[in-house]
Amino acid sequence: MGTFVITQRASGLYKYEFVSRKGKTIFTSNDFEMRFECEEQIHVLKSALERCVFMRFKSSSGKFFFRLILDEQEIAVSRRYTTQLLLQKGIDEIINYADKAEFLDFSAATDVFGTH
Repeated sequence: MGTFVITQRASGLYKYEFVSRKGKTIFTSNDFEMRFECEEQIHVLKSALERCVFMRFKSSSGKFFFRLILDEQEIAVSRRYTTQLLLQKGIDEIINYADKAEFLDFSAATDVFGTH
């Protein structure tokens, strides 16, 4: 099962990623000023998966990626994939697991594992 991971960028803005069962990032959200906005959009996304559109693209370097569209608004961009089959597997992971996924909030932690 995948997981939503909330983090804070060096700029101070927040983002979330959907990470696969194997620990690979599938997509990264747009930036948010407030952390709670990430949580809100994750809940909206989980409840509206059937309305999501995955617009597929091929980069100039030959890599494949998708833009995740919900209600005519882009909310995330996927990582780059080497093949269309891997791209489809990433999309399938979202469709099959995102509605059941938990989320982890690493935005406030400066050192998740602490010092020893």
